[in-house]
Amino acid sequence: MHESIADDLRKYREEADRYRLLAEQSTDMISRHSATSEWVYIDVNPAVERVLGYTVDEIIGMNGYDLFHPDDADNLLKRAKTVHYRRGMYTNTYRYRHKDGHYIWLETTSRTIRDDEGVPVEIICVSRDVTEREMAQKAIRRLARVVEASSDLIMFCNHESMQLTYLNESAYRTLGSEKENLVVFYLDQIFEDKIFKTLVQDALNHAAQHGTWYGSVPIKMPENHNRIAEIREVIAHRNHTENMQVEYYSIIGRDITLKHRAEENAKRQQLEMAHMSRLLSVGEMATGLAHEINQPLAAILNYCRGSLRRLEEGSAESNLPQIAHSMQLITKQAKRAAEIVKRMRSFVKRTDFQRVEFFINDSCVDVIGFLNQEATDHNITFNFELDPCDPQLLADKIQIEQVLLNLVRNAIEAYSECEKTYRPVIITTRLASGYICISVQDEGNGISSEGLDTLFEPFITSKSTGLGMGLAISQTIIETHGGQLWAESDGKNGTQFHFKVPVRTS
Repeated sequence: MHESIADDLRKYREEADRYRLLAEQSTDMISRHSATSEWVYIDVNPAVERVLGYTVDEIIGMNGYDLFHPDDADNLLKRAKTVHYRRGMYTNTYRYRHKDGHYIWLETTSRTIRDDEGVPVEIICVSRDVTEREMAQKAIRRLARVVEASSDLIMFCNHESMQLTYLNESAYRTLGSEKENLVVFYLDQIFEDKIFKTLVQDALNHAAQHGTWYGSVPIKMPENHNRIAEIREVIAHRNHTENMQVEYYSIIGRDITLKHRAEENAKRQQLEMAHMSRLLSVGEMATGLAHEINQPLAAILNYCRGSLRRLEEGSAESNLPQIAHSMQLITKQAKRAAEIVKRMRSFVKRTDFQRVEFFINDSCVDVIGFLNQEATDHNITFNFELDPCDPQLLADKIQIEQVLLNLVRNAIEAYSECEKTYRPVIITTRLASGYICISVQDEGNGISSEGLDTLFEPFITSKSTGLGMGLAISQTIIETHGGQLWAESDGKNGTQFHFKVPVRTS
């Protein structure tokens, strides 16, 4: 009998040693605590040093409750969201003070040991450091809040079904729905059919091959939903645990309604400024234009007086050929005057931005027609070096001619303080690499390097009566057409203005 009892005791010791070995080798912290509110450490395995920084001897007898973060100390009593109960065990996630003074996140599963009468004797806990997990989850929650609050449209799209599995608040609002009244969207529903089959599919394929796609594709808006939006970015996400196939896409878009309205307002203001500039130009040329119109009117008057004299001097039949010739000359001069007025009205009328196809060489000649009298008054000679292929340009004809007029008038005015008797203004056109290049050159005194630096700034002018807007507006017009306008001068031997625009502006 004594041998049987000895065998049982040996087995119990061996079993206890195994449990002790398991506890000592565990990477989790296993601890025993008093059942009192102080939660005093009774025993703990060596993992405590790795988890909390204390040695076993240091922490035994320590008041464990004092190490809780103040906000987490009463989680169990309050049954906080971080506490879960299952089959007599509590799992609590909380902040706990490390020996170094900083707090770490612990996840502890605890069980209360009771005596035969149900009175708590001690608490056994298994704890692990989950700081990295909590920080990662906190970052995810923070990112989720940012995504949800973002003004951009953010959507997740399943690769196989093309169902939008997530839309943030901005996406729901822009698509004319509400997050509270969930609507199932599929990707092909938010684009025009043709756009989905071409641009959107190309974007998805590019993202699948290269990871991301950037661009601009318009989103189809619901009827009576006065918004404008487009997708800007597609990101492909792969299943890294299986076959690396694309699992879903992140689609990022933007509501560009305000941007579009601002651009429209800017275009209208630009058109108004360009119109004002044309009116000012015509006002500055008023004397020359009046003289140019006066010439055909004076000729008409002279022809009419001559015809009347012939009628008074003899019979109508004998003077009929001379009168008929006078009528032809009167008609020619009347058409000339009408063309001048028509050209002037066309130039100064308020118009929307409209692209038409026209011959740039003809426009150069027509613009010079505006300035014949001004050129005569300043002894200017116009020389043309026009591209013999007679290139056509698709652009706003009136605005391009406005730029030409500004540059030619600047070239004429460049001779105002010059003593040269020969005063050429050379207009050149050239087609090269999909661009039409136009140059206006004078041989005046030139522009200093300091003057070149501020040449295109608004409200800066060397004229006593100028507003300093002509070149600034001209530069804006050319840049709106996708081109460039610049000037070159050595400050001594004249100035060359150059601008180039694509043959077919978008």
